[in-house]
Amino acid sequence: MSKTKLRIHLPMGLILGCLAVLPCFADSQARIVRLSDVQGDVQIDRKTGQGFEKAFLNLPLTQGMKIRTGNNGRAELELEDSSSLRIVANTVIEIPQLSLRDSGAKVSEIYLQEGMAYVNFLGSKDDELSLTFVREKVVLSHAAHFRIEVGDTDASVAVFKGEVDIAGPSGTVQVDKNHTLSFDLLDNDRQQLAKRIEEEPFDAWDKQQAEYDERYASNSQSNYSPYAYGTSDLNYYGNFFNVAGYGMLWQPYFVGAGWDPFMNGAWAFNPGFGYGWVSGYPWGWTPYHYGSWMFLPAYGWVWQPGGAWMGWNTIPVYVNAPVGYLPPRSPLLPGQRIIVANRGPMPTMFGRSTARIEVLNNSAGLGIPRGGVKNLSQLSQSAQQHGFATTRVATPAVGYSGWRGAPVGAGARGSSGGYAVGSSAASSGTHVSGGHVSAPSHH
Repeated sequence: MSKTKLRIHLPMGLILGCLAVLPCFADSQARIVRLSDVQGDVQIDRKTGQGFEKAFLNLPLTQGMKIRTGNNGRAELELEDSSSLRIVANTVIEIPQLSLRDSGAKVSEIYLQEGMAYVNFLGSKDDELSLTFVREKVVLSHAAHFRIEVGDTDASVAVFKGEVDIAGPSGTVQVDKNHTLSFDLLDNDRQQLAKRIEEEPFDAWDKQQAEYDERYASNSQSNYSPYAYGTSDLNYYGNFFNVAGYGMLWQPYFVGAGWDPFMNGAWAFNPGFGYGWVSGYPWGWTPYHYGSWMFLPAYGWVWQPGGAWMGWNTIPVYVNAPVGYLPPRSPLLPGQRIIVANRGPMPTMFGRSTARIEVLNNSAGLGIPRGGVKNLSQLSQSAQQHGFATTRVATPAVGYSGWRGAPVGAGARGSSGGYAVGSSAASSGTHVSGGHVSAPSHH
């Protein structure tokens, strides 16, 4: 019996179990990658039959999905090894392939239909990443950092680090560091190689994000997660510590006795998997796909690594909940696609020109931009003592209508803030008020 037939005739429970832990067959499409940053107008087609919907942070991305940004949109995709692809305003990408080979090698393919993308590929052993644009294709098997831009009449690839090979109708060309290869789309993709890189307005934002990932990445990641993605956020937004009898645990900053890890997030429907919980916190990737949440009276809710990696976490995992705690429940109503739940406090921003925010205790990092605030541990202690703390955040590298995660009103959201889905929330019977969206189906 072939592998395809064997997969078809296996019991559904076993199939879903394989998908939740590790893909069971050669070239499986069960991989998920992370939508790790969402700013401004970003939409996603998740193959649910709903067309493009408003995208939000920490959505699992699977093969076949499409993402597009509007005039003020930006987004980031993070692969399992923390390699990233960042897209800027007026960009459209598709994910034709996310597969896993028998050898364990991960094969990822991105199609840049229009706009600009920044790629920071870390070159993990045997993994491959390819990017197709117009009639050209970049296939990566070693580390490289570069920018691709596709316009109406031309395209270009500028290499910041490493070197890339670009294959097209005219053959394969190697582009070295600090070089740019341009294509004339009106003249059969005629190529021109320049020994320089013309600076673009979004280069500073890309560099800022790359430096954040590098600074907060941890070589000890393998001790608490089978994958590297999401670990930079864990190191920035919280801290690890050991507790006798429990081992290594993690807890976000800005939490107290009244906080629980399911206060901010959304239930998102995925064909073939059903509803899955998507955390709204900026660090909310790894702790919701691996390990479990545990309540310890002396500490509150903490995350304990361990167990099997869960590709699409249908039911949040928690243990030792306090008396009276109502666990999160997945929706039962048919036909829903995104149901949002916001019960946690959100930050207050004092004017767009001052770049100051008030961070409330139990906000767990909502509204704090990646790397935008120094000494989060000290700020968290102040918030726990006084109920809030005020701080200045770093101004974004590129002008934008709101800081990362700052609440920008109902119908929109920052990448680190609570959800306000607008039309999706309204169609779900949820209530929108002051930038918050509540859904009674959560608790």
